[in-house]
Amino acid sequence: MAITGRLVAVFGCCLLLVVLPAAIVWTVFGLLLLAVIVDLLAAARIADLRFSRDPSAAVRLGGDGETTLRVLNVGRRTLRGVINDGWTPSSGAQPYATPVRIAAGDRVAVRTRLRPTRRGERRSVTVSVRARGPLGLAARQRRLPVPGTLKVLPAFASRKFLPEKLSRLRQIDGAVLVRQRGQGSEFDSLREYVAGDDVRSIDWRATARHRDTVVRTWRPERDRNIVLALDTGRSSAARIGDEPRLDAALDAALLLGALAARAGDRVAMIAADTKVQARLPLSSRADTLAQLVGALTPLEATLVETDPQLLAAEIRRTSSKRALVVLFTSLDETAADGLLAAAAALTQRHLLVVASVIDPHLIELTGARATPDETYTAAAAELALQARSEVAARLTRLGAVVVQAPADTFASKVADSYLDLKAAGRL
Repeated sequence: MAITGRLVAVFGCCLLLVVLPAAIVWTVFGLLLLAVIVDLLAAARIADLRFSRDPSAAVRLGGDGETTLRVLNVGRRTLRGVINDGWTPSSGAQPYATPVRIAAGDRVAVRTRLRPTRRGERRSVTVSVRARGPLGLAARQRRLPVPGTLKVLPAFASRKFLPEKLSRLRQIDGAVLVRQRGQGSEFDSLREYVAGDDVRSIDWRATARHRDTVVRTWRPERDRNIVLALDTGRSSAARIGDEPRLDAALDAALLLGALAARAGDRVAMIAADTKVQARLPLSSRADTLAQLVGALTPLEATLVETDPQLLAAEIRRTSSKRALVVLFTSLDETAADGLLAAAAALTQRHLLVVASVIDPHLIELTGARATPDETYTAAAAELALQARSEVAARLTRLGAVVVQAPADTFASKVADSYLDLKAAGRL
């Protein structure tokens, strides 16, 4: 049961009658109580409502979605009241409650706009129904389980870089004429020498058969194995700006996966901390990006220390052949020993890229030294940055390629490292 604002107003007016004889006052209050009971009994029965929910289309983080709840009144009374579709706060549901009037035997659709603020599956657990009586003094109220799910995909903000990266990929592949050609190991074609070409690419036999100098062109090999490895442990939960470090890694992984698939390479993905959270086997299918999105969407950071050896073992299990392994992790000093041991094992067989997001706030802290507190904070920030640099240097000595960039350019830098390796013929 619930009382309405009208009952409160009527009760307030009745309080003005306290100056009258007590018998009259009690009679008025008794009549008011009787009216509330009658109104409550005359309200439509919530048990006579039947609920169903239309499937909700997936939306990208930051985008708008909609869910439709259909309500059928199988009772004999008209339902007058409000319905609240109880989505989690991160779903951004609007409006909070919808006024409804459902005649006996009628069906209505209650639509709720959703603007989620978190990635993953957003859920509606219960639906709250308040059915008012004809006098509007009281209402029946109940919460009913009507499960609903909205799949919120990663924002994939880095897709704005994709046209530029694909253009560079076409240049490397030799699909467009440029002065510098890819230096992969697969012979592509012969063409006439132009100024700026590497003289080592001159084909002297072909030149002898023609009047002009002829050079060989090469294209990077296709069908290479690309393994995207994501650290989902404690360090990935740290916030870089307005989002967790893991979200920046997901964005970069999607851009790199889309680019590698267009290049004809096979892409695999592993996400793990102390256990494997998600896995995608090697695939060169046209829907690789869709598979990646589906596998990465539900990932959440866990507050445990990642086991780098587990990640390394899963990578070796995923690709027995030489592969480009892109490891998205943090260069924190606390986890450096495990990371370096795993990197040493991986670089024996694979080409390793270690990608880590830089926190701009950490750099900003090094510049504020006006007070003793700020000076101590700046010194701590300097030590943290120096420790990251030392870990990066040790990884480089092991043969790994280290990519560090702020979140807004991180995905682009990771994609550039892949294109640089492909252009240099190292894949």
